[in-house]
Amino acid sequence: MSTPVSPASAVQFTRALAVGSLLGLIVLGLAWELWLAPLRPGGSWLVLKVLPLTLPLPGLLKHRMYTYRWLSLLIWLYFTEGVVRATSDAGLSAVLAGIQVLLCVLLFVACALHVRVRLKAAGKEAVAADAARHALETGAPADPAPTPKP
Repeated sequence: MSTPVSPASAVQFTRALAVGSLLGLIVLGLAWELWLAPLRPGGSWLVLKVLPLTLPLPGLLKHRMYTYRWLSLLIWLYFTEGVVRATSDAGLSAVLAGIQVLLCVLLFVACALHVRVRLKAAGKEAVAADAARHALETGAPADPAPTPKP
């Protein structure tokens, strides 16, 4: 019989996986476009694609749930680039694109699991409080609370 994983350890694991794969994408993007297989010898301006990946790092390190949510959407742009370059480039560039696709999938899974585990552990009251707090901070309407069925 297997022992259940505690929510705290699952949160730590998914956080470590998300931070690790995000750092991997940053390092891969820099190395790819500057040294390993740049579009032009000596590096290219395509290295700037790494800059948006640095934005979520503080949020991930501070356990901000909202960061995990929007990062899970942003990462699909890098996934798409990886798939396109894996199928259109040749040699080392195609291999690096495959690694990028793998890191994107790992990051997405880590973000999705992190949000799921934290919401499940927090309970309905905490989720409603978080939605209300976010609505106050942003001025956006809060999601309507579902009405209980009789």
